[in-house]
Parts: sequence; structure tokens; C-alpha cells
Amino acid sequence: MANTSTFNQTFTIGGDLEVNRMGYGAMRITGEGIWGPPKDHDESIQVLKKAVELGVNFIDTADSYGPYISEELIAEALYPYPKGVVIATKGGLLRTGPNQWPVNAHPDHLQEALEGSLKRLKLDKIDLYQLHRVDPNVPFDQTFKFLQKIQEQGLVKHIGLSEVSVEQIKQAQDYIKVVSVQNMYSVDNRKWEAELEYCQQKNIAFIPWYPLNAGNVQAVNKLTQIGQKYNASAHQIALSWLLHHSPNILLIPGTSKVKHLEENYKAAEIQLSAEDMQALNNL
Repeated sequence: MANTSTFNQTFTIGGDLEVNRMGYGAMRITGEGIWGPPKDHDESIQVLKKAVELGVNFIDTADSYGPYISEELIAEALYPYPKGVVIATKGGLLRTGPNQWPVNAHPDHLQEALEGSLKRLKLDKIDLYQLHRVDPNVPFDQTFKFLQKIQEQGLVKHIGLSEVSVEQIKQAQDYIKVVSVQNMYSVDNRKWEAELEYCQQKNIAFIPWYPLNAGNVQAVNKLTQIGQKYNASAHQIALSWLLHHSPNILLIPGTSKVKHLEENYKAAEIQLSAEDMQALNNL
């Protein structure tokens, strides 16, 4: 893992989609429990527009956010999409209520999910389509033959996975070229470190979600302490650590507030010293 105080600002997904590593995750522009419309529709639209103004050209969403609402808001705010803006979406989860996420990666469901995403996002082809979860109740080859098929049909350009092990990534590579992996990962949660390292070696984008566990008091205290040197919050330092930690990490911090979005984006300007990186690596 890189330990320098500088980092590349961009990463190229799949060899041809160059994006700024500070992206935006569009999960939080929906209602409470990621269910229903947002409390403030206009603010959600402003957040999306402001993100692109700031230089964000990688926006991550899913058909299950809302469900459907996040994708609809993205199209409302940004369509026709500015040149170079990559909209990544996901399929493979059902929604049965607030904070409920049953897995369904059966080809029938994925077909329906993909068709819905294309329609809502007003796209003929999705640049990055991610399998939200591997479904333990559906044979692996059924799911991945479907993903292979939609890529061959030209409905998706690139394919990514979420919450997968190195073994599962390797299995998937028998069917498709995996260009991104989205796993839970942060300075204080390194469960998927082996997956991050594998992705770095293979030039696969690694997209961490939940970049800071605010309940981890020890980690937050250390991040706050380091943040004082940079006039930055614990959250900004947690994001900056990820950018410094590995060159293939793409960040997708989510928010429904313009002010918070601007704060997140400033994290890309922080140059952590080698000493502070070491302190954070040892958390």
C-alpha cells in the first residue's frame, strides 16, 4: 500500500473510463431508511448539480435506493449528462421496506432491474453495472452468465461486484472482466484488505462504502486529533487516508446536503504526512 503524502487524483476504470477519485454516492438523496422520496427534493437536485460543478464525474447509485428514486433524481438533475460523467448503478437487491434489503441475483430479477435502470437513467448503455450481492440461493453460473450476456448485448459497458472475496472475484473472471469491487472498508475496518490488495495488483477499482464507523470512539479521536493539524474534520481525514492508502480506491461519500458535499470534496485537497499516514495505518 502506498504511504506517500501525494496521490493521483484520477483512476481509469476498465482501461477507458477516467474518473476523479473523489466521486459521489447517491444513496442518501432518498428518504429515511433509504426508502421513498427525500425530505427536501430541491436540495437533493442541488447536491447532484453541485457535485458535477465541483468536478465529480463518478456517481454511484442502485435501483434499490428508494427504490428507484435515486436513479430518477440523477436523471432529473443531470440529464443530458455532461461529457465524461460516469453513472454507475447496481442490481441484485429487493426492497420490502425501510432498511430492508433481501438479495435476489436471479437472472429474471436482474433483467427487470437492468431494464428499469436504463429507463430511469435515460441511457442506452450503462458504463458500470455492479452486482449488488452474490446470491447464495442462485447458482453462481446463472448470475454470471446473465452478466456476460448483457455485456455482449451492449447494454452495459463494464461490470463490477460488491461485497465479494478474492475467491469470488476470481470465479467471476471466468465469465466477465471485473473492473470494480465495492466492499465495506475504512481506516478502522480492514476486513477486506486482501481484496483491496488483489484489486490493486489487477488494476481493478476498489470502491469502499461506509468510510468511517462513527461509533468507533478510539478511531474518531485519533482522526480528530490529526484533523486539527490540517483544519479538517475526522470524516475528512478518514476520506483523505483512503485516497492516500491505495491508488485504485474511488471514494463515493454520500450526503443529502450541499454543505456536507463541499466538505467531503475538500478531503481530496488534504496531503497527509507520512508520519500521520503511519499513525492511521496503525489504528
